[in-house]
Amino acid sequence: MQRMARMNPSERASAPEDAEEVMSFLAGPGRWVNGQIVYANGGAA
Repeated sequence: MQRMARMNPSERASAPEDAEEVMSFLAGPGRWVNGQIVYANGGAA
């Protein structure tokens, strides 16, 4: 697990709180985002 976390650009494992802002944005009143896939990988390719 630690090795995989170091491969992430932030060099740490993710937590549920990391996705809160994205989920809030997508659930909000914005009208210009549709049909998108949001990957929760911390920027790892």
